[in-house]
Amino acid sequence: MRPYHDGLKRVLDMTVCWTALPLLLPFFLGVALLILMDSKGPVFFEQERLGRKGTRFHLLKFRTMYDRPRMHNREIYGRDAEVTRIGYFLRRLKLDELPQLWNVLKGDMSLVGPRPALPAQALQLDAETIRRLDVRPGLTGLAQISGNIYLPWSERWKYDILYVHTISLRRDIAILLQTFRVIVFGEHAGQAGIQQGNL
Repeated sequence: MRPYHDGLKRVLDMTVCWTALPLLLPFFLGVALLILMDSKGPVFFEQERLGRKGTRFHLLKFRTMYDRPRMHNREIYGRDAEVTRIGYFLRRLKLDELPQLWNVLKGDMSLVGPRPALPAQALQLDAETIRRLDVRPGLTGLAQISGNIYLPWSERWKYDILYVHTISLRRDIAILLQTFRVIVFGEHAGQAGIQQGNL
């Protein structure tokens, strides 16, 4: 595990990003135009998150919600009233997360790992779950292919810790492949895949 964790994982992240970002540039421009045509506001949404060892960074996403103050903090599902028309499709297909390839390239994130937590969530981590900060957060992760927003945070963190304890090239490839299944069939498909022992 150590050689992969200490160096090869980062090499693979860089290789994928340097290959994918130039190819995705026309797609990014098209999505940006659709976002601007659909609702007023910026193309990108930035939010402070926790990285490896608790360092803070600005996570980048395509904006999928109306640009107005939010009076509450809750999970957003499906065709929520706060989600724009193009935002629904971006969220459903996980395309809103693609700008985070820039975060991966910068070293804030990895392709696979626990999703980056909000700074306020650090207070909820105990001596075990804080280990999710031992690795770079990921664009996708074990919790994201196991139910994601349909799981309580305590359950998601259990998957994160399992990932930290079992990190390997084989596991990362399996998670990336399972992510495509979730994109096509939805996050409930991730729960079914885990229950059937597909990962």
